[in-house]
Amino acid sequence: ATAFGPTITSFAQPEPVPNTQDFVLWSFFNSMFCNPFCLGFIALVFSVKARDKKIAQDLAAASTYGRTAKHLNIAALSLGIVVTIILIVVLVVYYNNLRARS
Repeated sequence: ATAFGPTITSFAQPEPVPNTQDFVLWSFFNSMFCNPFCLGFIALVFSVKARDKKIAQDLAAASTYGRTAKHLNIAALSLGIVVTIILIVVLVVYYNNLRARS
């Protein structure tokens, strides 16, 4: 006869991985719609690099690439908004000048 003892099961909790952001969607939006001086496209390149580094578990490099992508996205979006506002103002002034001449 054999004796069966209690079964002991232990689980090892993995260390929590800090979430680094890669801003891929924001970079894609900027590269399609708001791309002054190709900043949106460059931000998309850095976002993809950040995602690749995150998958490769290189969190320091992923964080650096993600931060660079964020700054490029802010610059692209800001420049795009400013240029759009300036274009609207110039078009309104031009249209008003055409109407005043008639």
